[in-house]
Amino acid sequence: MSEPWPITAVAPPLVGRATASQRWSDLVFLHWRVDADQVAPLLPDGLRPDVYDGSSWVGLIPFVLDRATVFGSAPIPYFGSFVEVNVRLYAVDDRGRRGVVFVSLEASRLAAVLAARALFALPYMWSRTRVEVVAGEYRYSSTRHLAAHAHTQIVVRSTGQPVVEDPLADFLTARWALFTRVRGRTIRLRNHHQPWRLFTAQLISLDDSLLSVAGFPGLAGSRAPDSVLYSPGITTWFGTRD
Repeated sequence: MSEPWPITAVAPPLVGRATASQRWSDLVFLHWRVDADQVAPLLPDGLRPDVYDGSSWVGLIPFVLDRATVFGSAPIPYFGSFVEVNVRLYAVDDRGRRGVVFVSLEASRLAAVLAARALFALPYMWSRTRVEVVAGEYRYSSTRHLAAHAHTQIVVRSTGQPVVEDPLADFLTARWALFTRVRGRTIRLRNHHQPWRLFTAQLISLDDSLLSVAGFPGLAGSRAPDSVLYSPGITTWFGTRD
């Protein structure tokens, strides 16, 4: 079992041609410390929890996804533009490669949900998602269709204070791959984008059950996040497995 690869704020280049791209805008990163023993059962085979400062971490992350392309196409209208809210974990494989594991991803475009589930076995959920920006506050909400108990309302304000040379912020955001389980195999899919522009942020309010549904009961209601960050966004390119 290899030691985890070093965390780098600059993404390694993709191997081969990019297969798709997306713009991610107005991202909010809410993270809580959790015990690695809570995370381990939720990871695909062959992975172990990634740990920083003695803890594993769970993230609740809303953002706007748009300008989606595939294989060099023009941006896909409507189906390639929506608000997403995901719950994610951090993992390492036996080779020491780091990546994200998604427990759930809420999205309002049913076609995108079905495609992501079919092609990459990603746990997208069809939900009513939206964002409002009011007086500098980012107000995200999501309610899952046919399962209204799975919902979230997040209100955050950026402080405008840049985050510079912060190892924890890099650990939580400088992630250049995701792990998923496809046809009985755990695979790693790469992504590439410019280094994050991050700012500290203030959580105004949170009413969330997505973390509980994901396997962390009571977490959102019991204590404030241990890290709150905001980014205006980046364009991301995706490659094949490595």
